[in-house]
This record gives sequence, structure tokens and C-alpha cells, in this order.
Amino acid sequence: MTATMKKPTASNLSFQADIKRGDNGPRVTFVQEWLSLHGLGLSLDGDFGPATEAAVKQFQHDHTIASTGIVNQATYDLLITPMTAAQKAISPAGQTVASLTLAYALQHLAQNPREIGGQNMGPWVRLYMDGNQGTAWPWCAGFVSFCLKAACHALGTPTPFTPSYSCTFMAGAAQNKGIFLHAPNQQQKTSIVPGSIFLLEKTDTVWQHTGIMTSVDKDYFHTIEGNTNDDGSPEGYEVCKRIRGYNRMDFITLS
Repeated sequence: MTATMKKPTASNLSFQADIKRGDNGPRVTFVQEWLSLHGLGLSLDGDFGPATEAAVKQFQHDHTIASTGIVNQATYDLLITPMTAAQKAISPAGQTVASLTLAYALQHLAQNPREIGGQNMGPWVRLYMDGNQGTAWPWCAGFVSFCLKAACHALGTPTPFTPSYSCTFMAGAAQNKGIFLHAPNQQQKTSIVPGSIFLLEKTDTVWQHTGIMTSVDKDYFHTIEGNTNDDGSPEGYEVCKRIRGYNRMDFITLS
């Protein structure tokens, strides 16, 4: 897996032509993914058959537009509204890298990003992972890096370390920049501000999960994390809030 990342980019968001019954291929799968994310569960088979047409008509009815069963520009725009809303530009005025990274994380959280179609699959995963998906592409670091890059792009400043798909590469990049804290003591914790990044250790030299901190206490901290779930798994299925303790935790300090 490539460790470093490209600049922030939208994923599969440009409308090309109407998508309708009888069509097949990746564009149909994309529509099926979004219909399923909106609660109209479909097989993601890339075949625009009667079930997909019925789901499109139901989606159109629910959004009070003509129920044609054809995915035109208006229907397509409605389908992907959560992703466009998540990527809406936030004013950088008065913001720091840390605070704006957190603001983007909160904006994404509000749109309930989650997998669809299997482990590490779906349009949200592809967004955070530069088009990559599948079991080999855990996406917690991709989510963190996407929010960080969006913040730095808005501020017109370089990222404070090299973003990555890999928690371990992120840790090494932060160490090289002198912004890495290993097992901080109480005094060192005061340098960790909301918007900073936690890294969960697997071993002394390997990190297995990461997220963005929303608030910091001496004994615990609140987070927003990708590729986790209510159990806090490092291989989950959604972006969600968590509360974590400091055991086996290291940090990248943003300011």
C-alpha cells in the first residue's frame, strides 16, 4: 500500500449523463451505493434493473421530485448531498490548523460517513483513500489526513507533517517534525489541544488506529474517528465519536 497521499479531492461527484434501467457498470454501482446509504438497500451488482429503478422512484418520491426512475442531474445531486455537504468550504478566519481540522471532522461526522458493500468499501472510503477501497485499505488515517489537508488547504499553509494512509507512517512523519508525544505525562498533556491527533499503539514501533481529538481531560479525551464503531474497533465501519483513556496512546500535537 502506498503510504503518502495526494491533495484533497472530491470522489465520484461529477455527473456525466442520465443513468437508467438497462445501464450497467461502475456508475450504476455508485447509484446503488448511495441509494443504500439513504436506506434503500440494494444489491451492489452494477445492474440497473427493476429493483434499482424502484429504489430510484422511491428516493425521488421521498424528495418530492418527479418519480421517473431515471437518475438525472437533480436526482444525482440529491443522492450525493451528504458528501458535498461534508466537503463544504469552512472559513479559515480566526482558525488554527488544529481548530480547522476539528471543524472539518465535525462537518464530516454530521453526514454519517460509513462503509457500504463490505469491509473498507464505498464512496466515503474512496473519498478518504484517494479512490482506493477493500480489505487492504483501512481508512482511519485516511480520514484524519483528509480533514488535516482540507484545513491546511483552506489556510494556505503546508501540512505540519506528511499525511498518510498509514498510522505508522503518520507517527514517523510527526516524529521527524518534532510534534510527536509518546505516552505523555500530566504536564505534557497540557500541550495537546482539540484538533490534535491520537495514535493507538500496537507495538512500540507500530500504530494501529488514529483519530482527531475534540476535547482533552487529564484522564481521558473525546474523539472523532473513522473506520471504527461503538466498540472502538480499529477496523469498524463508520465515522463516530468516542471517549478514550491514555493507555497505549501517543499523540501528534497540532497548533
